[in-house]
Amino acid sequence: MKILYQATATASGGRDGTVKSSNGVLDLKLAIPKEMGGPGGAVPNPEMLFAAGYAACFDSALQHVARQKKLKPGATQVQATVGIGANEAGGFALAVTLEVTIPGLPRDEAQALLEAAHQVCPYSNAVRGNVPVELKLV
Repeated sequence: MKILYQATATASGGRDGTVKSSNGVLDLKLAIPKEMGGPGGAVPNPEMLFAAGYAACFDSALQHVARQKKLKPGATQVQATVGIGANEAGGFALAVTLEVTIPGLPRDEAQALLEAAHQVCPYSNAVRGNVPVELKLV
């Protein structure tokens, strides 16, 4: 694979620490969600960051595939929900739901675009076979 771009971030202190990008654009304090025994509040956590990245990347994949197919899907929107829970091996696992709005196409074309984007999106390709991803056309 020819690398087009690389991003580097460093975490310190785990889920209750900080994360910083190498270029200084991202510099965040993290907190454990209340549901996992932490303080929660208006502080991000790794699942929020993953959800934001996946949503943005998937929306770009929709636009990319639409351009290739010469479709005009209108203003698409992707809401990513990332869940975390214990797995059967004593560790933890993630699950993702992507709720996708494609307003400018008939439902069957929108569904086909959604499924094609899922094959193109780097996040989808990275988690395929390891993290369940539910696709919902809304």
